[in-house]
Amino acid sequence: MGCEVKSPERPLRIISLVPSQTELLFELGLDVEIVGLTKFCIHPNESVKQKTVIGGTKNFRFDVIDKLKPDLIIGNKEENYESGINRLKERYPVWMSDISTLDKAYDMMINLGEVVNRQERAKQLVSKISQSFSELQDFEKVNALYFIWDNPKMIAGRNTFIDQMLKLCAFNNLAINSRYPEITDLEIESLKPDVILLSSEPFPFNEKHIQSYEKRFQAKVILVDGELFSWYGSRLLRSAAYFKHLRSRLAAPS
Repeated sequence: MGCEVKSPERPLRIISLVPSQTELLFELGLDVEIVGLTKFCIHPNESVKQKTVIGGTKNFRFDVIDKLKPDLIIGNKEENYESGINRLKERYPVWMSDISTLDKAYDMMINLGEVVNRQERAKQLVSKISQSFSELQDFEKVNALYFIWDNPKMIAGRNTFIDQMLKLCAFNNLAINSRYPEITDLEIESLKPDVILLSSEPFPFNEKHIQSYEKRFQAKVILVDGELFSWYGSRLLRSAAYFKHLRSRLAAPS
């Protein structure tokens, strides 16, 4: 993001403000060094329960952070809020990421590995993830919309990490706008998606929403694991296999 960050050669007290990067830090073997995380950091399940919660991704508890005395804070441009990050920068080294593609996710993992002195483990992780995606077979393209919210309806648009994940599993994202635009029922009907993907997060879509969307729109409606489409850290180890299963399921006769 164009900012210089000065941190210890080996950070010993790390706070993560991003769920996917929290999981990555644990994957890199920083169980002891991680002292704080957000209430949305849920993986790995047992490990995060042992750490101090510093609030949400967009509402930090600065008093708790100050008590933890971090020597490094890990954040993300999209998931965190600018005023909170700027306030933290006044007192602590804050390392930020900005992820919109798989290659940027790889770069983040390698660079963060260097910052936390886990270079080799980070390189090995990226190699495994890259290999899994290289083995992802070609599927016939299917026109799709990926929903992240209901009432108002919101979709994953262009220039997002989810957009690239859709491309990698041969879903043609019909979203016209960038980021996460709202969309009306009439717009959905005019786009005529073959498949509607309802993400498990951030909105908790469930079976009742599948029935509602199927009744309203002439499309196949599927509930998908949002973490495997939007988490750009070590959770990507599971994404390629999930995408293969999802597309195979879609291709099977109904």
